[in-house]
Amino acid sequence: MEIRKIDDTISVAPQISVDDVAEAARLGFKTLVANRPDQEEFGQPPMSDIEAAAREVGLDWVYMPVESGNITDQDVDRFAPMIRDAEKPVLAFCRSGTRCTVLWALSAARETSAQEIFTKARNAGYDISGLAPRMAQQASEK
Repeated sequence: MEIRKIDDTISVAPQISVDDVAEAARLGFKTLVANRPDQEEFGQPPMSDIEAAAREVGLDWVYMPVESGNITDQDVDRFAPMIRDAEKPVLAFCRSGTRCTVLWALSAARETSAQEIFTKARNAGYDISGLAPRMAQQASEK
C-alpha cells in the first residue's frame, strides 16, 4: 500500500486491497474513503469487500465514487462536508490517488490558500497546478 500524506488530517493512496485495510487501521487511520466507482477496472476489488474489511477493524467507511477526469462541483460539494466532519485521520483512495487529491484540493480551496494547497499536493507527489482556475472559483464561493 502506497500512502501519500497530504497533511495530518488526510492521506491518499492508489487502489488498496482488502488486506491493506487492517494495515490502514494499524497505522491509525480512522476513516476510509473510496472515491473510485465499483468495477471501474477489471480486477479491482469489490468495494463491498473493502467496506466489510473496514467495518471489521473499526474504520468509518465512506463510499463516494467520482468519475475519473470528470470531477464536478457537486462532487466537491459532497466531499467538503464529508472530509470536514470525518473522524481523522482519513485515508482516501482511488485508482492512483489523484482523484482524491483533486477533490481535497478543490474543497480546501474554500478555506486555504492555493499556494499552501499546491505545496501540500506537490509534497505528496501530485502536480495539481492545472487546477488553479477551478480553485479560484471555489475560493470565491467561501
